[in-house]
Amino acid sequence: MGEKEKKKIRKPGKKGLIAIAVLVVAALAAGLITANIMLKGDKKVEFKTLSENKIPQDISGQVIPEYRTLERALACMVEDKVYVIVTRGEKPTSGFKVDIDKMVLEEQEGKSTLVVYADFEDPEKGKALAQVITYPVKVARTNLTRLPDEIELRIQYDE
Repeated sequence: MGEKEKKKIRKPGKKGLIAIAVLVVAALAAGLITANIMLKGDKKVEFKTLSENKIPQDISGQVIPEYRTLERALACMVEDKVYVIVTRGEKPTSGFKVDIDKMVLEEQEGKSTLVVYADFEDPEKGKALAQVITYPVKVARTNLTRLPDEIELRIQYDE
């Protein structure tokens, strides 16, 4: 190669390195801000739904009978464990179901709100069903160590 064919690779000077560092820091900050806005400090709550025979007696004997006619989510503490109960209210036939999809704990201005995402399923239209009053309910034991200040139920209907 001749002298003219060689290209000299320039390394960035101090100003160039500073400019690159500023861009990297700005990109990282923008990413953190975006992540913070998207997550809003929300924390996914781990939980396990319980079969009917695993529900604590205090819940099945006292809490569920009091709230089963309402459509709501509520929480209670039994033996230092936080349980979440989702009720669908009184239904005229069998075939109505409820399930807990996920739970998220939102912290805002020193207040904690547990958002419970529940899947509601209605019976298939035209299907023969038992004509009996039912009270669909689902109970879950969570990994929470204290009760939230508020609970919000967000319903999703399964088709």
